[in-house]
Amino acid sequence: MNTHESERYDPYAPVVPRTVAPTGPRRSPLPVRALRALSGAVAAGVVILCLVVIGSAYVGGGRGFPGPGAISITAHVVASVFVIVAQRIADRREGLAAVLASVAVLAAAALLLATQWWG
Repeated sequence: MNTHESERYDPYAPVVPRTVAPTGPRRSPLPVRALRALSGAVAAGVVILCLVVIGSAYVGGGRGFPGPGAISITAHVVASVFVIVAQRIADRREGLAAVLASVAVLAAAALLLATQWWG
């Protein structure tokens, strides 16, 4: 048999995968993973605060107590949406993009706390 005949395409032959060097998933450095974890916990806290503010407005309105106003509720909802989007970016990107998204989560939470809780 000729060398060229053995290399002909056979549609019924079993598929043999090409050899590829095995590579494991890339892991981010420890400081980036730690920052992601911290910003993830902070993002969850912002969402919980948003739910608390909405719940207190509902309960306060039903019982005649003054509760948080529309501005406070809107600020918490906007901050919650922002931190969720930023955290998703931080979790799915690598390097500087992940760090910047994590820092954005922390900055948004700090801004929300400074303006709505401590202001």
